[in-house]
Amino acid sequence: SHSSIPEFVSSQEPVNHAANKTSVSSTGAPLSGASITDDSSSAFLSIKKRWIFWVSAGLMIVLFIAYASDFRLEDTQSVESLETLPSDRTIAVLPIKNWTGDPDMEYISDGMTDAVISRLSMISSLDHVIPFTSVLKYKASDKNLPVIAKELGVRNILQGNFQLQGDQMKMTLQLVDGPSNRHIWSHEFTGKWNTEEVFAIQADVAEKVAGQMNAKIDSDEIAAIQKIPTENSEAYNAWMLANFQAYKYTEKGFTNAVPLYEKAIALDSTFIEAYVDLAYVQIFAGASWGMLGEQKAWSSAKELLLRASRLDSTHPATKKALTDGSYIYEWDFDRMEREYMKHSTLPVIYSLQTGRFEDVLSMADKKIQKYPAAVFPYVSKAQALFHLNRWQEATAILNTCDRLFDDHIMYLRVATRYYFYMGEYEASRALLDRIMSNFPDRPPVVLWLNALHAHRDGKMLEAGALVSELQQRFSEGASGSPAWFTALYYSAIGDHEHAMGWLQRSYDRHEVELIWLREEPLLVSLRGDPRYKALYRNIGFKQPPYPAKK
Repeated sequence: SHSSIPEFVSSQEPVNHAANKTSVSSTGAPLSGASITDDSSSAFLSIKKRWIFWVSAGLMIVLFIAYASDFRLEDTQSVESLETLPSDRTIAVLPIKNWTGDPDMEYISDGMTDAVISRLSMISSLDHVIPFTSVLKYKASDKNLPVIAKELGVRNILQGNFQLQGDQMKMTLQLVDGPSNRHIWSHEFTGKWNTEEVFAIQADVAEKVAGQMNAKIDSDEIAAIQKIPTENSEAYNAWMLANFQAYKYTEKGFTNAVPLYEKAIALDSTFIEAYVDLAYVQIFAGASWGMLGEQKAWSSAKELLLRASRLDSTHPATKKALTDGSYIYEWDFDRMEREYMKHSTLPVIYSLQTGRFEDVLSMADKKIQKYPAAVFPYVSKAQALFHLNRWQEATAILNTCDRLFDDHIMYLRVATRYYFYMGEYEASRALLDRIMSNFPDRPPVVLWLNALHAHRDGKMLEAGALVSELQQRFSEGASGSPAWFTALYYSAIGDHEHAMGWLQRSYDRHEVELIWLREEPLLVSLRGDPRYKALYRNIGFKQPPYPAKK
């Protein structure tokens, strides 16, 4: 769905999302009317192809591909010259290999990787530390280090292995200059498998690696790096295993993670990270995944975060989760504006939802420069370009990202819908097929995407069955905003009365997707309806609504 919780800009005039385009079916006939912005017709977009997107993208795409595309290099001679290499203080920690001899111990090696990355990320003098979720795809990769370094935009790569025998652990690490594949440093860390020594080793790794990159660490950062989140080894073990499950971003993974986080908290009631991570799983479960009832999910998450806040009111992750959750579930626009404007910037997703598209472009470019392997900056930039009517550029970004993030469920969900909005139906169908083939979950957003394609293909019985399933989900009290997606379907086919009726149901249920009401392109034709305006006011947007299209 639109909601991208892991990453939570202002045009002065309302944006004209599309310019009177007519959608056609696969047979070439009009599909229930005309443009997404035409009040007298349906919201489907034109199928008109943009064959020249790669020309208009120009230098932006060249630079993007240079750092992020999935091309193979067979030797180090094709790597960039020294003048264009990333800073000496950029690093990626590749997934540490599990050499325990037990495949069930994979979560431990992943947990150690995540812990080292987290501690390196606390060092402000490092220019760029690749996030854990962005290195996971290299876990089973056979790409050579120069290729990986180029794709991630880093100079240094840390790799190694982890062994555990009884209560004795050993971690062997090697720091390599990625572009040249030149060995810089290696070290063997040993100790007992207990929290005191494990955390001491993680801190020691971060400090030694930073030293090799000539990065200074101030006293506050040293204290943060050396902080022990829990002294209970069993609680730490359960937390690592929970993270291993949660990072799969599937309903099964989230379901498996919940009791493990709960176990970690039961073993150590002061384990703040376990509270926050469990809260985020609950937030996900009640939002786009449709696993828990929305208000039940938020009630549980909020209680966890308040407990964590009582333990440490300054903990940044706790404060961020409370702000994000309050906005998503309580539509607390005042808090979102107030909290984030203290730092003179707003989250990208919130900026998209409130029409600050030029700000989004600026923020996305900065994030791409700093995190060239992260999916959300590219997706956000494509979304902003779409809303600014720069469709060729948006399509070009998505075309390139298709090769990089075709295993990322959040990317697939967003890209599938925006391809459809821009009339790139074949590309949209290809990504939807990948979702259906590789991910077992069928939340409302996936049902809706299938219904859109079924209707466009003339498969009315299939489309009707899918919409009926959405309505059944709503009647059962399921989350995932089934009423919202039902409304979008009806608006897309030009049935405005049913669309307004289901929007009202979505509001009555307080579905989380309604925070997209201002910018959702399929609802442009409803902006002149007094019922739409009433919903807009009641939700609490700080910006005035766009005027109805004349």
